[in-house]
Amino acid sequence: MTRRIPPLPISACTVLSACGPGMQSLLDSFESGQTALRAARQFDLDFPAFTGEVDAALIPELPQPLRAYNTRNARIALAALDHPQDGVRAAVESAKVRYGAHRIGVVVGTSTSGIYETEQAYNEREQTGQFPASFDFARQHAWVATAHCLQQALELSGPCYAISTACSSSSKTLASAQRLIAAGVCDAVLSGGVDSLCRMTLYGFKSLDIMAETACTPLDRDRSGLSLGEGAGLLLLERPRADLDDCVHLLGCGESSDAHHMTAPHPDGRGAVLAMQAALQQAAISPAAVDYVNLHATGTRLNDLAEMRAMRRVFPGGVACSATKGFTGHMLGAAGGMETAISWLSVHHGLRPGCCGLQTPDPDFNFSVNADYEANVPVKVAMNNNFGFGGNNTSLLLGRVHV
Repeated sequence: MTRRIPPLPISACTVLSACGPGMQSLLDSFESGQTALRAARQFDLDFPAFTGEVDAALIPELPQPLRAYNTRNARIALAALDHPQDGVRAAVESAKVRYGAHRIGVVVGTSTSGIYETEQAYNEREQTGQFPASFDFARQHAWVATAHCLQQALELSGPCYAISTACSSSSKTLASAQRLIAAGVCDAVLSGGVDSLCRMTLYGFKSLDIMAETACTPLDRDRSGLSLGEGAGLLLLERPRADLDDCVHLLGCGESSDAHHMTAPHPDGRGAVLAMQAALQQAAISPAAVDYVNLHATGTRLNDLAEMRAMRRVFPGGVACSATKGFTGHMLGAAGGMETAISWLSVHHGLRPGCCGLQTPDPDFNFSVNADYEANVPVKVAMNNNFGFGGNNTSLLLGRVHV
């Protein structure tokens, strides 16, 4: 049986993606219905691909004390952290005063970390016989490097680690944060994910024949694959406090590992069903109480079909749902952080994003999806799904504790 854990307030959250900096950029994209995906610019590829690249002007160099961590991944993370309108850094500083730096953890999901810089370093080694003097394997390539960079930038000293389970990575950081707080190890945890594009990822997904040649169209009858993106989604979870009662809360987390296949999802979404059911059970919420589901839906034929079969199992009465990767691209290790932030927006503002690029929903789903953006709708509870390679599945529930 899944143990009941009290809801935890999300006191601040922020994002950075191809849509732009901050939460307002996402709202603007949803309202306009315009994709941020463009023909790949960062790399010279020998195949056509659309990607969600973050504008280089939005990711400045790291300050000198953090220069050893200098990667695109770390720069994206710091740029998101420092977006002033969303106030995540300010919220962490306030938490430090309240709890102490040693009581605040950092748990970050990523799948690529500094692989982009490692690719460049090995290219130089091939040309010159030596790695560049500035290449620091432990503080650039390692999965935990970006988490350490954030910890040092914020001068924190609590638990700090990374999670890398492909596309479910940063959703799982919120489940980890929940456990750290419930166990009394931390009073607050900066969670979420950061990922940056690299050649290995682009060519790897191309080798699986699941890359779309144009902007991806998840859930569409004629979908042809995914589009990769990059960016960050960071959320600060805190232990319950009366002055945070009005915040959107993390209500429940569900995790499963069906290990069906190294890359393909279980055809009936068996692990997805388990994750969604576990989240509902932990939150003590019935499926009928969920007002919106942000689907993992990547735009590949098998992934979308498997998830929609799982949705039929968990929500036999139906539920409003949509996919947002047509706006941002699939951000892999950062997808969970980004899409949990989208679910936060859904509850906080009372909105349901549409499906960018959706023309005709696949009739094989036998489950309706929201094609268009809806504003001013009551969303008391939102679910976010993220399903990764190897059958690593995560489902999160967000909502208000006082309605």
